[in-house]
Amino acid sequence: MANTTIGTSFVIEGEITSEDNIVVQGTVKGKLSTSQPVFVENSATIEADVSAESVEISGQVTGNVSASTRVELKSDAKMVGDVQSPRILIADGALFKGNIDMDV
Repeated sequence: MANTTIGTSFVIEGEITSEDNIVVQGTVKGKLSTSQPVFVENSATIEADVSAESVEISGQVTGNVSASTRVELKSDAKMVGDVQSPRILIADGALFKGNIDMDV
């Protein structure tokens, strides 16, 4: 699978659906859905619900995140929203406010 990269200068509002890995470096508002991994880079701001195979967050996410395998919040991640995933990793230094549901 190829990577779909949303660059730092992009602001996308609406619904994004893909079958590729998604790397977000810019801003996404709305909904983001893929059957592959999503990578939220340090420069990214997401104000959307995210649904993916796995989600790795280094930037800012405001919205609910659902992953079929795992969610990882890196040390510089900032997330406000609920997480639904069988596995979650929260690094020291990450900011998280929300609920976690591991019963998937």
